[in-house]
Amino acid sequence: MENKKLKLVICWHMHQPHYRDGLDGLYRLPWVYLHGIKDYTDMVAHLENCPKARVVVNFAPVLLEQMDDYAKQMRDWLASDVAMCDPLLNWVSGENAISTDLEQRFEIVQACQKAFAPTMIDPYPAFKSLIMMSQCDENTPFEESKGLSYFNDQFFIDLLMWYHLTWMGTSLRLKDDRVKALIKKGNLGQHFSPEDQRTLIKVMADAIEGIIPRYRALMESGQIEISMTPYGHPIVPLLIDFNSMKDALPHAPMPLSDAYPDGYERAKWHMEKGFEVYEHYFGTKPKGVWLSEGAISSASVGLLDHYGIQWTASGEGVWRHSCEASHLDHHDIASKRALYQPLQHASQKCAMFFRDDGLSDLIGFQYKDWKPEDAANNFLHNLHNIAEFLGDKVEDHVVSVILDGENAWEYYPENAYYFLRTLYEKLGKDERIDMTTFSDALAQEIPLRHLPILKAGSWVYGSFSTWIGEPDKNAGWDLLVEAKQTYDKVVASGTLTASQKQAVTEQLAICEGSDWFWWFGDYNPAGSVKDFDQLYRRHLEKLYQLLGERPPEQLQIPLSQGGGEMDNGGVMQRGIS
Repeated sequence: MENKKLKLVICWHMHQPHYRDGLDGLYRLPWVYLHGIKDYTDMVAHLENCPKARVVVNFAPVLLEQMDDYAKQMRDWLASDVAMCDPLLNWVSGENAISTDLEQRFEIVQACQKAFAPTMIDPYPAFKSLIMMSQCDENTPFEESKGLSYFNDQFFIDLLMWYHLTWMGTSLRLKDDRVKALIKKGNLGQHFSPEDQRTLIKVMADAIEGIIPRYRALMESGQIEISMTPYGHPIVPLLIDFNSMKDALPHAPMPLSDAYPDGYERAKWHMEKGFEVYEHYFGTKPKGVWLSEGAISSASVGLLDHYGIQWTASGEGVWRHSCEASHLDHHDIASKRALYQPLQHASQKCAMFFRDDGLSDLIGFQYKDWKPEDAANNFLHNLHNIAEFLGDKVEDHVVSVILDGENAWEYYPENAYYFLRTLYEKLGKDERIDMTTFSDALAQEIPLRHLPILKAGSWVYGSFSTWIGEPDKNAGWDLLVEAKQTYDKVVASGTLTASQKQAVTEQLAICEGSDWFWWFGDYNPAGSVKDFDQLYRRHLEKLYQLLGERPPEQLQIPLSQGGGEMDNGGVMQRGIS
């Protein structure tokens, strides 16, 4: 019966953009290290605790580099009191004294509330009381924060310590005696000392330093597969051809430029730089590539063929559009039978898997409100229904569940610890389900179905609407195209040294990342839009500086204002973090 099991591949995508400001070297947002101590540690702990759980973990190379950088900075501070490049870290460590400056105090209070209150603030009465004492929330205008001038330094130290303790992964809170002691002390109403601050940094350094080696060990044991995203997390089909947006958005306005200059070569650079970083940390080359945001096109899959990549994956919307255009059997499409058959486009070799949006979104958005046992049972029940529907050839099919490995968990009690533990345990014991990886499924010679027409799109709505085709997003592309044209001119002049060319090329890659365009638009929260808008323009300004060119005046003008209230109740889950 072993070969009659339904193959299940769960793929967790770990990704954060480049948060380090090119102009002053400071990390403008703390999400790399906060997700490191909370999500990346918990996710690997679950796998270590359940050896039968087999999954794919996808890392963006730019995230790997930033985690490594954070670990080194924390170690340098612990060893030699070298200030770190993250203001929040320097405040919580005590490296930077709490200023009497009201703006800084307001900034600290605002920063320490960037978490989902029902699961990360409310369960800790001591932490919640500090926030209530401040009388400032995320909507409080700065002019109404003058009361913060009356608090002593200890108030802010306690607030910062509690904020970081609530971001600790459940695996750390349950097993690390240092974390237990700090939480116990805070719950007793005692103030945190300089020694406590140093202990906290040691805990975080240990956690972040161990993340990559722990995942590598699981990969080398054969329990997991680690795939990658192109280096800077660009939308590869759009780099190659802006017109690819028209497959799903034929009437949407395009950027002023017809194309991104030499975009195919830039896509190749992101692939090759990604391979370099991946090999540095994992000692080999990946077999699979999750193109950023599951954004694929015929040209981008051809690029994967060029590098001998075995598989890629995308969303159900792309699958449906492509199947309908290819006139595959209507019953197979309507019943989603073909969704569980990996596809090959035209004469291309790279296998394409497509996420089951329903199952993936149950984990991403719905199960947070369920009891862990009920949620895990429901997930298995859905898989059993699929297996029964597929019938005698069930072993020839793969159900793909693909989602963020970080952003959903803060909406679950206990960081989804008990849900994920229960889910892995039940899946590992289930006699009808084979938890596997994409590469292993292909190694078992699972049948591949031919797809004559591949419609370009992403996992979000099956289109590129999240990154292009709207005024603010197109304006962002216009600024990037202008910067790329300046880059091409200066590089062609031959005036840059080898090291200078490397620096400007890597800075350009940061500017080409997808996250900037994700946030532009009036449907996103104003605060997050402001943060990403400003950082994007500063990255572009740094690029011009490295090129020895004067930045355009336009870079001083915000691209987007935001103003929406998007949360994790919809497909646009990216959260404040």
